[in-house]
Amino acid sequence: MAARGPSGAVAGHPAGNLGRRIALRREELGLSREETADRAGMAPSYLQYLESQPTAAPGMSSLLSLAGALETTVLELTGGDVDLPPGLGQAGRHPQFTELTPEECHDLLSTHGVGRLAIDTASGPEILPVNYGVDAGAIVFRTAPEHATSRVAGARVAFEVDRIDPAFSQGWSVLVRGTADTVTDPEEIRRLDEQAYSAPWAGGERDLWIRIDPDTITGRRITVT
Repeated sequence: MAARGPSGAVAGHPAGNLGRRIALRREELGLSREETADRAGMAPSYLQYLESQPTAAPGMSSLLSLAGALETTVLELTGGDVDLPPGLGQAGRHPQFTELTPEECHDLLSTHGVGRLAIDTASGPEILPVNYGVDAGAIVFRTAPEHATSRVAGARVAFEVDRIDPAFSQGWSVLVRGTADTVTDPEEIRRLDEQAYSAPWAGGERDLWIRIDPDTITGRRITVT
């Protein structure tokens, strides 16, 4: 087990909000720390410091270099847009709209952790965010028996994930349609518990697993030239 320093950070792992955002964006782009540092014109050791020290406070020039290297904005990198809805940037001058292949849709689904579940309730349609995983091509998520998301068992639902990059006026979305069912097999529940990426962000006891077996998966991407 890695030793913890006085700050409580594990050496080499993102600790502060800025460090977590840098590391997450690197992973989204498939970049190593060395590749990112080279793009930003800084030493890999300095980038490691930024990722691992929660008190790190780089200057604006370093933030601008990092934002450019990570194809994002300083606002997004520092969390200044956390309370803003995505997509506030201007549309690109020459957007290109393309349909995603089934393989691309599956790849994008497997990299995401939060999606939106569209359900029908007594008061009308609702769209709720859930932490999800992908298991053998199916969407799986945890909920509690008293929550609205548990009442989708046996119903047809829609599930959507997306990524919007306001800095470059581009993004993608994937839509899954299928039937939701409660997972009841003890061995399957144990396996899903063990492979879960994280606990539900909403907290609380959520040990009821729901599986959505897709009937259709479609996706779209907007890029600019």
